Amino acid sequence: APASPPARHLFSDPAEIHSLRANLLAWYDQCKRDLPWRTLAATERDANRRGYAVWVSEIMLQQTQVATVINYYNRWMQKWPTLQALAQASLEEVNRLWAGLGYYSRGKRLQEAAKKVVSELDGQMPRTAEDLQKLLPGVGRYTAGAIASISYGQATGVVDGNVIRVLCRLRCVGADSSSPAVIDQLWDMAHALVDRSRPGDFNQALMELGATVCVPKAPLCAECPLKQHCQAWHRKLFGKSATVPDVEDCGGGGCPLCPPATEPWDSSLGVTNFPRKAAKKQPRAARTATCVLERRGCHGAPEYLIVQRPSSGLLAGLWEFPSLSLAPGLKEEKQREALADHLQAWTGQAVAVGELQLMGEVVHIFSHIRQTYVVYSLSLDQDVTLDPSLYPSRWVTEEEFHTSAVSTAMKKVL
Repeated sequence: APASPPARHLFSDPAEIHSLRANLLAWYDQCKRDLPWRTLAATERDANRRGYAVWVSEIMLQQTQVATVINYYNRWMQKWPTLQALAQASLEEVNRLWAGLGYYSRGKRLQEAAKKVVSELDGQMPRTAEDLQKLLPGVGRYTAGAIASISYGQATGVVDGNVIRVLCRLRCVGADSSSPAVIDQLWDMAHALVDRSRPGDFNQALMELGATVCVPKAPLCAECPLKQHCQAWHRKLFGKSATVPDVEDCGGGGCPLCPPATEPWDSSLGVTNFPRKAAKKQPRAARTATCVLERRGCHGAPEYLIVQRPSSGLLAGLWEFPSLSLAPGLKEEKQREALADHLQAWTGQAVAVGELQLMGEVVHIFSHIRQTYVVYSLSLDQDVTLDPSLYPSRWVTEEEFHTSAVSTAMKKVL
């Protein structure tokens, strides 16, 4: 059986838990940021609309910074203020509004879940974390806990990246913080700590602390309302002490939450010794040939051909310039030939390899792919008939291009 963590890694003293809750909530009441979804959640009396408002914000905030999300959130809620309104929208509209926010499957799943609530759940949001996670596609353990605690007052904890960092520092958790065993322990801690009378505020306070004070680098420990509870801070100030045992001194060893012996405490890092993660995998490299096909429109302005990507996979349903994945090591002459053949399928006419003008390369980093677009340009003198049997395609002006559901990468290409 795996070793159990010593009590010093956990929160078991009722007096300490009470003090921690009080200090954190007092700090939050005074220092919290004014964010639109917080205002909606606090002022909206209709529980269904309150849950929807928090849900949208939590999906947008996955992998995306608050500063970026605010404008997207305001536009979204203005366009689709209710679940019912979102359920009636088209995926094209959703992708268009989401364009530039990244991780496009989030918007698609959000709309699919809204349709399910309307069609299968009588338009009523589930009210508990368990039901939210079970019934709504795209809603995981964290999002379910956030919606249930903030919107419906369920006393359940949450664990996101900010909470992981705060808890690991509070209790000197030095094992790999992305491992399932450690994550489970952190969830147990979050459930033990959450304030029963103000669970939503407490969870937001814990996340706010990680976002603004207990940050990854150069944390503002002097301003932290929880520093008296923080074992990493005590370790930095006092080193080994009787009240705060050394992080390596866990009885007979084998502690599942201590750092490995090969990675001892680094005094120069202080509290930023925690959390520790496994080495991040480098994104795989991929190359794609893409061609900006241009023609003169009826008013003389240039128009560009864009085609819609498949409804599943990376950038599902978004529009792009005709593109072709390239095999590794393919020489420039061969990639021109392959692209010319690909373009012929779209335009229905032969494309001369020599007419393709190489413009340069654009690099765009996705979460798991380092994508290089080899960009070509081709001007067409005559009109072409687009093949309706292929994926949807259309000619757009530059203005129409920028208002279409296109990715940031394609904007770089243009």
